[in-house]
Amino acid sequence: MSTRFLAIFALILACASAPARAQDVAAPFDADLQRLAEILGGLHYLRGICGANEGNKWRNEMQALIDAETPSGERRTRMIAGFNRGYNGFQQTYRSCTPAATVAIRRYIEEGSKISRDLTARYAN
Repeated sequence: MSTRFLAIFALILACASAPARAQDVAAPFDADLQRLAEILGGLHYLRGICGANEGNKWRNEMQALIDAETPSGERRTRMIAGFNRGYNGFQQTYRSCTPAATVAIRRYIEEGSKISRDLTARYAN
């Protein structure tokens, strides 16, 4: 009787823990999501210094990405780190809006749009 109970308990435990482990596994598009997060961080900083008056638009886009993807553990940490890396990288380089910053904004918007389109076309249901 106790052997059967242990077997059932082990089966329940295995089923209950399987989804949690599956969420921590890297998705095939994680590198693209991390790059997109980095772009959003860069845009959050650059658009602010270039007077776009968008407030937290790009930070909110990052939050929407996290909410949609619902990463946990290490995946979530990597996405947030990408956003911060993008923000901090430009913060260390630019103190005011320059022509180079404007070019970077345009390129980041183009690259981010392309990543979004590609991910949607490839992985959307």
